[in-house]
Amino acid sequence: MTIPLPKPLLVLLLWFAGLGAAAQFAKIAVPFDQLQAAYPGIGAQVGWLLSLVSLVGVFLGIVAGNLVARFGAKRLLLLSLALGGALSLLQSGLPRIELMLISRVIEGLSHLIIVVAAPTLIAQLTAPRFMGLAMGLWSSFFGVSFAITAWGVIPMLGEQVLPPLFLGHGVLLLGLSGLVLLFVPTVIQHDNTAPAPQGFVASHITAFRSPRISAPAAGWLFYTLTFVSLVAILPEKLPLEVKELAVGAMPLISVIGSLAIVPILLRRFSAVQIIIAGMGAAALLVIATLAIPFGLASALTLFAVLGLIQGGSFASVPALNSDVQDRALSYGLMAQAGNTGNLLGTPLLLWAGDIGGEAGFFASTAAIYALGALAHLWLARQRRAIPN
Repeated sequence: MTIPLPKPLLVLLLWFAGLGAAAQFAKIAVPFDQLQAAYPGIGAQVGWLLSLVSLVGVFLGIVAGNLVARFGAKRLLLLSLALGGALSLLQSGLPRIELMLISRVIEGLSHLIIVVAAPTLIAQLTAPRFMGLAMGLWSSFFGVSFAITAWGVIPMLGEQVLPPLFLGHGVLLLGLSGLVLLFVPTVIQHDNTAPAPQGFVASHITAFRSPRISAPAAGWLFYTLTFVSLVAILPEKLPLEVKELAVGAMPLISVIGSLAIVPILLRRFSAVQIIIAGMGAAALLVIATLAIPFGLASALTLFAVLGLIQGGSFASVPALNSDVQDRALSYGLMAQAGNTGNLLGTPLLLWAGDIGGEAGFFASTAAIYALGALAHLWLARQRRAIPN
């Protein structure tokens, strides 16, 4: 028995679950220098505390989608929030590095199921006319969580950041699990006909072969190949006095683009059309940097355009998939593609810069966006060829 709550507040609650999931990355990435100090003498192993969560997503995205479709989004969201909270409480004691690494692997599964189950529930709870706004809000969870962690939480914690940061994150996730239990209705009944664990390979084939299920992930892969990479690399190409401003402003500008512009555009254009336009505009903006000096205005304009891809991609899942199970699989495949892009993007673009210099870096970035637009155009053609 759940307590009735207005749907906008339910969407906000699920968005807060997304903030907690993103903080599973932010709590490691933002105070990374303090994490290295807490575990001295282990060299590059400390880097795995960040990347292990992504590696889980690379391999198990569709698995998470299957689990959500089979056992119910609310049930798995509850379990994942509680599991993530318990792991963060464990990590607040800064255990031995071996135990810390194991906890991050398990936390990767918690993170993955949250980012599949929460948007699946949001799509089910939201009326079609508000879907763009709801998906735009959801798409902002990663950037907002990082900004809150970097600009709000860590400055309040003083010198000893890690124990209270992990402790607070654990309490947050456990509290959210209680709120989900109390207020979120079971709007998605679990589907006992969904593929059993031994059918996961077949489910991968089904997802990849469907131009509706796979389209959001196809574009998302090309987007994530550049997003985190550009946040890390572009500030180094800017004047020193604006570098720190750019690091925080670029992700937030993309959030504003996603929240303020995408819902308006969805009144006249499809989500896929918005993604293609965003990819094309991003490619042109990046190419323009080869002819004009690259500055803060160029970086912020580019990230505002990337917000169109961000918001449009999440909105495209319910737009292309009316079936709950298909939506769960599509969000799972998006998570898988996103983690793959985050893992490979920075090394790829750094390599392009090493080989081709500034021109090679920007040309490769533009090519990635062009390929993303072409992938969406090709999949749209595939969908038109299949009878409804």
